Amino acid sequence: MKQPYPFSAIVGQEDMRLAMILTAVDPGIGGVLVFGDRGTGKSTAVRGLAGLLPQIDTVEGCPVNAPDPASCPDWAEVRSTRIVKRPTPVIDLPLGVTEDRVLGALDIERALSRGEKAFQPGLLARANRGYLYIDEVNLLEDHIVDLLLDVAQSGENVVEREGMSIRHPSRFVLVGSGNPEEGDLRPQLLDRFGLSVTVETPSDIEERVEVIRRRQAYENDTVKFMKRWRSADTKLRNRILAARERLSATETPEDALRDASLLCMALGSDGLRGELVLLRAARALAAFEDDDRVSRAHLRRLAPIALSHRLRRDPLDDAGSGARVARAVGEAFGSFQTAAE
Repeated sequence: MKQPYPFSAIVGQEDMRLAMILTAVDPGIGGVLVFGDRGTGKSTAVRGLAGLLPQIDTVEGCPVNAPDPASCPDWAEVRSTRIVKRPTPVIDLPLGVTEDRVLGALDIERALSRGEKAFQPGLLARANRGYLYIDEVNLLEDHIVDLLLDVAQSGENVVEREGMSIRHPSRFVLVGSGNPEEGDLRPQLLDRFGLSVTVETPSDIEERVEVIRRRQAYENDTVKFMKRWRSADTKLRNRILAARERLSATETPEDALRDASLLCMALGSDGLRGELVLLRAARALAAFEDDDRVSRAHLRRLAPIALSHRLRRDPLDDAGSGARVARAVGEAFGSFQTAAE
């Protein structure tokens, strides 16, 4: 099986790459939605992210990737107490997937061969402590969307059927991609994504040529290409690990809180999720850039990807959501001065 295209070798698409890096620094940001044209590297970036992410400590044989024996669910019947390292899981949730495949169900083979009632874990168990990736997320069936919303909210998967009552942790970073021409996303699911980016076909000739050049090199000699980019991926992985270590000590000053709230009020975003995500992402960016505190520059950089998908549609404003955020940032940050920048 061919190795995924290296994350560091992706040309351009800075917002998409940054959003994914920030969720690796702080998974609590809440996931990434990537919308754009076909063939713009959306799926390639997710596959590359899998090879970039640091390994996690798990109990050997645990189906939910528990970090210690005490966290393994009883139904899993895990006997080992050995802690092993394994790649951060990146699990695909395909279109047309069944509810049983997502949640888990009765292990039919074991029931027929041994007469025992046992649980067969689903995709949500495998995705725990990792990433759940949905391509063409806007085409996902409504009942599967409802299941994901419930689990994303609680961080726990609950299955009660065939006389079984099963619970297990299911905390994952949700990554979705899609083409806006094929339909909108339900507002309830849209709001669950922490960050949202739009990717476009490159309009610069040199950038387009470089994309083709690198892709051809990857297809012609994958081993050589992977070796060439291994150092860059390793450096990026080390920066992510260092940012994780710095995250708890990164300060969010009072001025930054006020800036974020004033910006969201100016945009008329519903609820408080917008500023909470914006501040959390800004803190992760500050840690990634080795800054000791969140500044207005961090908020300015991340406002479009943290807030654009949370705006109400304004029939009297022809500007896109990204342009509306950029305009609000300019007006708000230009109208008052703080020490946050």
